[in-house]
Amino acid sequence: MTYCVALRLKDGLVMLSDTRTTAGVDHVSTFSKMHLFDVPGNRAIAMMSSGNLAVTQSVANLLHEGVELDGEVYTLRKVPTMFKAAQLVGAAIRQVYSVDGPQLEAQDVKFDVSMLLGGQIEGREMRLFQIYAAGNFIEATADTPFLQIGEHKYGKPILDRAVSYDMDLFDAVKLALISMDSTLRSNLTVGLPLELLVYRRNAYKIALHRRLTESDPYFRMIGESWSAALREAYRAIPRPDWAAE
Repeated sequence: MTYCVALRLKDGLVMLSDTRTTAGVDHVSTFSKMHLFDVPGNRAIAMMSSGNLAVTQSVANLLHEGVELDGEVYTLRKVPTMFKAAQLVGAAIRQVYSVDGPQLEAQDVKFDVSMLLGGQIEGREMRLFQIYAAGNFIEATADTPFLQIGEHKYGKPILDRAVSYDMDLFDAVKLALISMDSTLRSNLTVGLPLELLVYRRNAYKIALHRRLTESDPYFRMIGESWSAALREAYRAIPRPDWAAE
């Protein structure tokens, strides 16, 4: 399993993924799930993946090599708009399905893939999409500024309560890390190291791309501080007034 979260905010993008891949309890591996397609000064595009590793790697490789869309062959470094980029990812997924889907289904293996695609191309709007296994997609908006894939249920309540479109980018980094910490504590199929990306609107280059391990002092502080804050909040809430009845 995996957990990836992306936030499209007024000032930019924050994207965070884990790196754990499992194929049974005795086969746990580390693979990057964040794929970069940046051309500094022209575009900064990042994609995070969840699902069958062979499928997601095939999709990512196609997007580097070229996929046909509307009679033209594009890569994510050449596609003219972010909407076309989302369409291209969908086309790559469908192409992989056409080759591998029937064989996977014959072996009772689900064609499992989903992607988060975010970025900006020079002269165009910054956008964030979630692309599904059928190749269709939805887009984040100011009203719904974050998207998640993978094991999202543990981190979603935190984001639902605290995310706002106009929040500071590094407050959003803190919130994404709290969301990830909650997921790590509750699901062993999500694991360190983490990959973090920050993009500032209209910069056309990645501001921060960082790998966080279990020894990272800030991420350790996040986990310890969030646990302590939850315990304190729990203790501060009064018991029900009918508890003594």
